[in-house]
Amino acid sequence: MKIERFEIFPVIYPVVRPFRFFESPRGPGRGAVFVKLTTDDGTVGWGQSVPVPRWTYETLESAVIVLQHYLRPAVLGQNPLDLVGIHAAMNREICPSFSTGYPLTKAGVDLAVHDLIGKITGQNIAAHWGRKSSAELTLSWTVASKTLDDIPGIVDEGLARGYEHFNVKVAPDPEYDVKVCRLVQERAPHGFLWCDANGGYDLETALRAAPMLAALGVPVLEQPIPINQISGYQRLVKQAALPIILDEGMVSPTELIEYIGLGCCTGVAVKPARSGGLLPGRAQIQILASSHLLFLGSGLTDPDVALAGSLILFGAYDLRYPAALNGPQFLGESVLTEPFVPVKGKLRIPQGPGLGVTVDEARLLDLVRRSNVMGRLGM
Repeated sequence: MKIERFEIFPVIYPVVRPFRFFESPRGPGRGAVFVKLTTDDGTVGWGQSVPVPRWTYETLESAVIVLQHYLRPAVLGQNPLDLVGIHAAMNREICPSFSTGYPLTKAGVDLAVHDLIGKITGQNIAAHWGRKSSAELTLSWTVASKTLDDIPGIVDEGLARGYEHFNVKVAPDPEYDVKVCRLVQERAPHGFLWCDANGGYDLETALRAAPMLAALGVPVLEQPIPINQISGYQRLVKQAALPIILDEGMVSPTELIEYIGLGCCTGVAVKPARSGGLLPGRAQIQILASSHLLFLGSGLTDPDVALAGSLILFGAYDLRYPAALNGPQFLGESVLTEPFVPVKGKLRIPQGPGLGVTVDEARLLDLVRRSNVMGRLGM
């Protein structure tokens, strides 16, 4: 069996509320590229790349070019069951610098290959891994605003939708962050309050912020400073005010092993979209388990197919904490025949073959047309 066709469909999902990561000169929207792989016997697998230029260097346009001109030739003709070989072929074409090159883009291919494998074997991917998945996953609601007056309304909306747990965007001002967290706690005193700085503190501010947040009962602090400040992370871990969770830049399992060895973290927010897909994402979870470190689950405001992959991964590996998967909170459209809709702050985990979701190709093509990414690229 061989992969005979490799098609891409770039789209821009409309957003229903402001989020700084999806603001751009072209206007708000969540860019993504669907990857459709077809084998010579007609089996189809779907994946999705989710670039975020305000979070990392990958753009919607660069993802299209890399998929079309570099990864497509590398993947065509490959055995769809040879997942490791396909990753090796992609990494030969787009080599790493410090870490995996274009991991968000490659994740779309990884998901499509997993979908193929599951459909070929007639198994959900969790079962293919030899693991039993739970039926649903608990989510957290994202709280992000530069204005304190907005915070009660954001929290109350999450509560009204059945959410009990909250992911709070913090930095650069710890005094403001403490006020935000207090407002969240007043309304959700029993929820898991996860603070994520997205690398927005400098080291001295982070060292001051961690004890302040710990005094409120905040359980973890994610990505307090930029990922390349290794000695800074060592100081934060030694301070031991809060568990220090890594995210941005924690791409391949190799870096995770190095950061653990250097004493730079207490855990990782695993993101398959960030890490190059489910294969490296699973490896990160297994490394964390063997090192007795925290495994949290989050995403990149994942839509549709990317969201399905994250749900399956986290459900298969018994995620103990609410997942920061906020695609349903921020995105205003879906191209699945059965869109993901949270119920009481939880999402169903797909149980069907492969990634367990079906793409409505008519809806997808309509969104492709309205997005007009290929037209802007002259392709």
